[in-house]
Amino acid sequence: MRAICLLSACALGGCAVGPDYHRPSPPAAQGYAPAPLAARDDAQTYVRGLDIPGQWWMLYHSPQLNALVQRAYAGNPTLQAAQAALLQSRENLYAQEGNFFPSLSATFEPTRNKTATRSVSAASGYQLNGNPYYTLVTAELAVSYSPDIWGLNRRQVENQVAQTAQQRFQLEATYLTLTSNIVNAAINEASLRAQIKATEQIIAAGRELLAVLDKQLAVGQIAGVDQLAQVTALAQAQATLPPLRRQLDLQRDALATLLGVTPDQVVEEQFVLDDIALPRQLPVSLPASLVNQRPDVRQSEANLHAATANVGVAVANRLPSLILSAQGGSQSNFFRQLFASGNGFWTIAASVTQPLFDGGMLLHKARAARAALAQATADYRNTTLTAFQNVADTLAALQADADTLAAAARAEQAAVETLRIVRLQVSLGQVAYLGILNAQQAALQAELTLIQARAARLADTTALFQALGGGWWHRDDAGVRDLRGDDPLAIVGVH
Repeated sequence: MRAICLLSACALGGCAVGPDYHRPSPPAAQGYAPAPLAARDDAQTYVRGLDIPGQWWMLYHSPQLNALVQRAYAGNPTLQAAQAALLQSRENLYAQEGNFFPSLSATFEPTRNKTATRSVSAASGYQLNGNPYYTLVTAELAVSYSPDIWGLNRRQVENQVAQTAQQRFQLEATYLTLTSNIVNAAINEASLRAQIKATEQIIAAGRELLAVLDKQLAVGQIAGVDQLAQVTALAQAQATLPPLRRQLDLQRDALATLLGVTPDQVVEEQFVLDDIALPRQLPVSLPASLVNQRPDVRQSEANLHAATANVGVAVANRLPSLILSAQGGSQSNFFRQLFASGNGFWTIAASVTQPLFDGGMLLHKARAARAALAQATADYRNTTLTAFQNVADTLAALQADADTLAAAARAEQAAVETLRIVRLQVSLGQVAYLGILNAQQAALQAELTLIQARAARLADTTALFQALGGGWWHRDDAGVRDLRGDDPLAIVGVH
């Protein structure tokens, strides 16, 4: 009796064994590089501490891109799977919380029976009236309750809360990945279309030049080898066109998959570089804010929380457990007398179970839980470091992109002007064929380099928004509701 009283007191006192979870302290870093950031040109500037909008892709000012994102939200199966996983985890949490309450069950059991008439000890009913047949009606109500003495269920609920948070941030990571992939797909498509257009222009110019050289060869102004060299250069330029078109087809197929449709369905939106604006202000979140913004860091933190709670579960499983139960009902041979006086019965019971020997199973499970906690702690630190690396790499890439784009623009302008002058000189017979061949190749390469530099800067801008978390904390379009009508996204604090 004293043991039962002690266990009940512990239950009422709210004891929960195992370590309590505390959020890791934010990093002490003040920046992402030893030297302060500086914009390389007037096209983009870095704004320290600037918040990120929830619909960050709208900064590219492309209505077609905005429409694609909304269509992907509605049809992408990966996103739908993440939403379902969050709802599943939320319902599992509801189920685990049910263990805080007593379980109540009702039983109604009518039976028709026949006793053995030749047995040594006949049934009482047969002895009384000689009739081996009788009816027995039983109505019973049973209550069972296991007090959460050591906080076992509280730790299990805490673990499920953390798992739901993990699924919540997995959903946000899916949103972020999906939108980033769509933006990058649009940029890649625009880049490929520009490269195809430039290549087609070079091919057209090459054909014009070949026509000029054919005339000069006919009158003996050039050698046949010069004309054959242009034929070779033209064929080489033509050979670069099919791979570009193939890449464009593959990009369109990938875009259809992101939208949740099959490749045979037409995606009406098409993209060109001039229709995708370069965001002018680039946010640079403070390092202490980054750990709250990155979905993967928050997901890793939720895993750490779950691992902490699991240690308490493992410890509690090694301690005594108490089960309180009560049964009561009525039993009669006749339904009309079921609740008559004298037919009632009841039982009240309490049981305490203490594991004594299990071959070390519970001990090793507790040790495994602590090892899992150490692993989750290291994983969280690694995820945080990777997040900082992502931001640092992206900022470095953007700074290099500005220099690369400026140099590529100057080179393209010079190459185009050079090609124009050389073509004029060739038409007048003032320049040897080798000069225009070199100028033509330089112009093609300069044009393609400029296109790729523009696309790289747009893509690295997208990578920065993704590396900083994508502004999910401002979104209100997740559209996830559980079976109770609650919003699972609000189960844990996220700001």
